[in-house]
Amino acid sequence: MDKKIIELGQKTGRMLLFGGVYSNLQALESLMELAQSQGITAENCICTGDIIGYCGQPQETLEQFQKWGAHSILGNVEIQLRDDQEDCGCDFTTGSRCDGFSEIWFAFAKANLHTSSKNYFKSLSDHITFNYAGKQIALVHGSYDHVSQFVFKSTDWTQKQTSFDGLKADVIIAGHCGLPFADDYQEKLWLNAGVIGMPANDGSAQTWAMIIDDSNGFEFEHVQLSYDYQTAMQQMQKNELPMEYAATLATGIWDNMEILPPAEKQLQGKKIVLNEITQHF
Repeated sequence: MDKKIIELGQKTGRMLLFGGVYSNLQALESLMELAQSQGITAENCICTGDIIGYCGQPQETLEQFQKWGAHSILGNVEIQLRDDQEDCGCDFTTGSRCDGFSEIWFAFAKANLHTSSKNYFKSLSDHITFNYAGKQIALVHGSYDHVSQFVFKSTDWTQKQTSFDGLKADVIIAGHCGLPFADDYQEKLWLNAGVIGMPANDGSAQTWAMIIDDSNGFEFEHVQLSYDYQTAMQQMQKNELPMEYAATLATGIWDNMEILPPAEKQLQGKKIVLNEITQHF
């Protein structure tokens, strides 16, 4: 299937980038409050995919997202729901804990989303591109080649390069892996904004998003998000979703690290310190 790419043209002003809402209504509401407090309009807010996921309010979350009016690309979860598939398409190892848990939450999300909501996913694109502060920016979920590819800071740059080549981009903003980071090489910059619906395995209940700014060249800042995680946990318990994931909302520690490379496994429970590459990339 040909990739669908939406080109937004020239963008200006502060922008909010985020991923992995994961059916976490409380996190989304907090993010919207952050955008308002920062004076960032919905038109300048973009999600890297997986609006739907682990948590307990898929329909309510999607309705709020649509009402807000932010942009989003397709995550693997949206693609699977759009195409009426039976699994989340996350590329978890067959038989792993994540694979087993995904059978539960994906079935719940599929059963609790209205048909009209699933049709909304048909309007989303695989990628979004725009020009910003003299840079060509492109959004991917996993990578240009594979929506479910897990790309981390430690991932070899040759695997990242294909996304730059495919989208003719200077900056890639990605999602899927669940961890915020920045990585640069030969005047190219790979950013993961982080996800708002689940902590980043760092021992904190706060989650992550990113603000970019063009007031003085291309600037970016990862920001932490606080929200009512207790209510999100209660919604998961109410709907008999995996409580191992619900516990992560409070502890900030992932139930398992099956998807993580060795370098990222060593960081479990450690405070994330993001040394932003430059304020003038």
